[in-house]
Amino acid sequence: MKDSRKKRKNNRFLKRAIHAILAITVGIAMISLPESVMAAAIGVVDNGSTIVVTTGAGLVYTIDKTDGDMTSCKMNGTELIGTKPSHIGSGLGSATVTWTTSPSGATVVITCETSTLTHYYVSRYGENTIYMATYITAEPSVGELRYIFRGKSSVLTNVPSNSDNRNNTGAIESSDVFGHSNGYTTSKYYGNDQAKDLTIRGVTGSNVGVFMAYGSRETSSGGPFYRDIQFQTGTDTEVYNYMNSGHAKTEAWRTGLFGPYALCFTTGSTPSVPDFSWMSSLGLKGWVSSRGKVVLNGLSGMDTSYTYTIGFANSTAQYWATASSSGAAVCSNMKPGTYTMTVYKNELAVYTESVTVTAGGTTTLNTRTITADPSNTSTIWRIGNWDGTPLEFLNGQTISIRHPSDSRNSSWGPVTYAVGSATNKFPAVQFRSANSPTTVTFNLTSAQAASAHTLNIGITTSYISGRPSVTINGNTLKLQSASTQPDTRSITIGTYRGNNYTYSWSIPASYFVTGTNTMTITPISGSSDSGEWLSAAYAYDCVELVN
Repeated sequence: MKDSRKKRKNNRFLKRAIHAILAITVGIAMISLPESVMAAAIGVVDNGSTIVVTTGAGLVYTIDKTDGDMTSCKMNGTELIGTKPSHIGSGLGSATVTWTTSPSGATVVITCETSTLTHYYVSRYGENTIYMATYITAEPSVGELRYIFRGKSSVLTNVPSNSDNRNNTGAIESSDVFGHSNGYTTSKYYGNDQAKDLTIRGVTGSNVGVFMAYGSRETSSGGPFYRDIQFQTGTDTEVYNYMNSGHAKTEAWRTGLFGPYALCFTTGSTPSVPDFSWMSSLGLKGWVSSRGKVVLNGLSGMDTSYTYTIGFANSTAQYWATASSSGAAVCSNMKPGTYTMTVYKNELAVYTESVTVTAGGTTTLNTRTITADPSNTSTIWRIGNWDGTPLEFLNGQTISIRHPSDSRNSSWGPVTYAVGSATNKFPAVQFRSANSPTTVTFNLTSAQAASAHTLNIGITTSYISGRPSVTINGNTLKLQSASTQPDTRSITIGTYRGNNYTYSWSIPASYFVTGTNTMTITPISGSSDSGEWLSAAYAYDCVELVN
């Protein structure tokens, strides 16, 4: 019995000695390892001029330490980077590039910093994802805050057709809208999602896929219906995340932290949107953890034919939520502050109020009654309906996917439209040099012709201050001032979104006749046209004659 206890004691001593020796051996080995290996399983190699990250799941990418460009990106050994590197903006030119790893070594954060911009690349062991975020104190000098992944078009061959410029016959507008031998048109501006619908999209090739997870849009500008560039294929296959730009810009740029967002790499399948919440512990500049939410209990006065969006905006952030059939909505994860809440019927603002969000709090709003829907006004006739879009009109559905000159479009006119005809026979856009005038015929009873009426023409955007010049039975209505709209191309680069505006005229009874009346509408502008499609123009929302 005594010998047995002594034997167990000796065994315990031997085990402790072995553990101690192993610990010392590992410690000596760690001291002798270079820093790049000590970054642990994520696999970071810093050779002085570049940082090479190996995620351990097939993705290996290289960041240039002089400017933060991504100069190589391989998925399962296949090089994806095209003729130019991938980068934030148009490339930083020069930047201070550093990296750190988490205490476990499983996560690496690469920081690319200039005096006004900090861009982050973040990866975790075992994930084929490059998480990113960008912090700015001033808009980049190029006027566009975007991340561009420039991939090999010979590898990433399956791309969105609307932005596939390969085999074009030359530019037909500026240097960014292209024609093809069959009369089709393509551009980086076409086929893009509205901000509210941005989740994850990408391009693929043989056993490879590159996808952009667009992430938070809270620091971007333009609201829920804004569109911007997502893809372009030519020499390279380009995947974009546009966060700010001057394209059809309707509000001031915001500064702060953009994102997080991510590039996700697969063998071709579309991945799920990654979870970004874990990044709150990384200490990224501008990260706000303490947030609140707004709960709207409902809306009264909704039109069941439309989807309603609840938007929130101030000078530092923007958010939105889709309302239920009863108008209820919850908007979460909002920075504290006071916002303008706007209720949109489709894309038309029909109600606004000021709402304050507190950190960690819930702001609850009882049912609100919509007060500013012009569709509730009684009319003699109405062409289309008030919803902030030209989508129901002729070629309205094609504005966001191709150039107006595209051979697949129906003829734009000039159109003669009889009130009561199919709405899709009325032009979505009035171009001064392409389809003017639009002639509208309508009938009035003797009682109606004996009264004054109001004519309303609603537009969603205009080009070079285009606005309606109207005659009724040969009588010219008073010209009105131009509305405030973006000062860039819009209609020809895939968007009808600007600032919804209504022109209104009080028309005396003497201008009307019993029976058939004729009205002509033509854009007028103080600026000269640059071509058939780059002429004074506007997109219609609705045209109506009010009782």
